[in-house]
Amino acid sequence: MLNYILKRLVYILIALLLIITATFFLMKLAPGSPFASEKNFPPEIEAQLMAKYGLDNPWYIQYKDYLISTLTFDFGESTKYTGRSTNDIIFESFPISLTLGIEAMLLAISFGVFLGIVSALYHNKIPDYISTIIAIFGISVPSFILAGLLQYYLAFELKLFPVSGWKGFIYSVLPASAIALTQAGFIAKLTRSSMLEHTHSDYVKLARAKGLGKWTTVFKHTLRNALLPVVTYLGPLTAAVVTGSFIIEQIFAIPGLGRHFVTSITNRDYTVIMGTTVFYSIILLFCVLIIDILYSVIDPRIKLKGAKK
Repeated sequence: MLNYILKRLVYILIALLLIITATFFLMKLAPGSPFASEKNFPPEIEAQLMAKYGLDNPWYIQYKDYLISTLTFDFGESTKYTGRSTNDIIFESFPISLTLGIEAMLLAISFGVFLGIVSALYHNKIPDYISTIIAIFGISVPSFILAGLLQYYLAFELKLFPVSGWKGFIYSVLPASAIALTQAGFIAKLTRSSMLEHTHSDYVKLARAKGLGKWTTVFKHTLRNALLPVVTYLGPLTAAVVTGSFIIEQIFAIPGLGRHFVTSITNRDYTVIMGTTVFYSIILLFCVLIIDILYSVIDPRIKLKGAKK
């Protein structure tokens, strides 16, 4: 296990180097500059600002400085927010995005697994049809459409939740639900197909022959093996929650990191764009590593390649 983790950490470092390099050169290829949108901007002041942020240096000098600062986790000062570093923006806003993301993931996993179990246990019956319709609805309707519908009907018409903002738990219910419903649909379909496959296996038939009830058999035998495809989906789910929260944070006026990322793109705030991209990449790469390790925890028969026996 230790050898496997060390090998994967090396791969993560290589992947981060590629992401850092790709992000840097994509930003260099983008037209304009962080100060191009300013009106009546004197060339002398623009030249001073370019020199202040090192943007007047040759590309290889900029790349070297950017690489060193990134490896020391110092993403530099924002070009739009005077006196604020990218690190400050990340550490202030990421806890909000993390809270929203965790809540959305918990909703998606719990609701999706429940729908999948009900659908498999009552195969080709009314509960199966209802669960399938809900799952297909969640998959088909984009999260930003769901966000608008939830805002209009539950917040504006029924006054059950606030329309936007971030001042407590009640403000997170609608945005988390908008993100979670789409992912819950995918999880429900995965759980259903996996449950149906294991329901007809020999060990489940033996458990039922011993007199175990339907739900007891599910929680004691079937569910653990059926969750492996769901665990596999946790990697893309994490990516979907993180990237999906960008537009959701804009719609609900949530001061999270996703909203800052979108704003930094429109403002051409190079340091914030590159800093948040690398930061999210680190999180996602480590999430994939944790998910791979979870395979062997859920099913001990799975051996991690490169791990000691």
